[in-house]
Amino acid sequence: MAEQGKLRRLSADDVPAALGLSMQAGWNQTADDWRMLIELAPQSCLAMDVDGELAATTTLLCYGQRLAWIGMVLTKAEFRGRGLARRLLSEALKLVDQMNIETVKLDATDQGKPLYEKSGFRSEQAVERWSRDGGGNSLALYSASNFLPDKWRAKDFEAFGADRSQLLEKLAQRNPVLIVSESFLFARSGSKTVYLGPCVSDDAMATRTLIERCVQSTKASISWDLLPKNHNAVAIAKELDFTPRRYLTRMVRGKELHAKEQSVYALAGFEFG
Repeated sequence: MAEQGKLRRLSADDVPAALGLSMQAGWNQTADDWRMLIELAPQSCLAMDVDGELAATTTLLCYGQRLAWIGMVLTKAEFRGRGLARRLLSEALKLVDQMNIETVKLDATDQGKPLYEKSGFRSEQAVERWSRDGGGNSLALYSASNFLPDKWRAKDFEAFGADRSQLLEKLAQRNPVLIVSESFLFARSGSKTVYLGPCVSDDAMATRTLIERCVQSTKASISWDLLPKNHNAVAIAKELDFTPRRYLTRMVRGKELHAKEQSVYALAGFEFG
């Protein structure tokens, strides 16, 4: 009889097994993405072991006390149906309450929505993944910077609604930042496609220039997560031959938190917000 599951924190040693879970699900994360999550939130990235094997994960990334983000809710195929994800989510929400975090959000698939609704989440808005087909999953960005100046960090806070400067610093170390005028764009290689985002801008034309430059830098397939309420983002995606491929729902628990979302042209990822 298999054990019901042993709860613990994720560590760097778990990265290969965790990557196996996300690849089994067909997701786009890399080992570097997993490693970055664990480095950013060593106390709140959670694991469930069954018979000594990593069976399920959930990550909780805290942006100060204003916002926490839940992601990487994964269960290995042979361990599904045992309530492991429910136990991990419950533990993550206990941590949220212990830390007095005002708002917690996540991007949910249709399959996951009932679980989150039972845990007190409500639907906020639609989230879509748009893609552009190509070959490969890597890119080379030119005329880019490996740091993000303070004024853009402040701009990101205004658009996102919480301080995610530590995440931006990690991304800037890994991936050059494209900057045009008052707009910035990150992009990174994924396990399946290049990932475009985050992108924050108040200028649709500058944003189009940034994304077009990214598209021109690679022949790889590209994934772009956006908020369809940002009609300029949708228009640019169509102009550059992206098409919608996945439909999720952004869900929230706790206080409402809306910032300058029309300035958010690309998300950091379903696991980051």
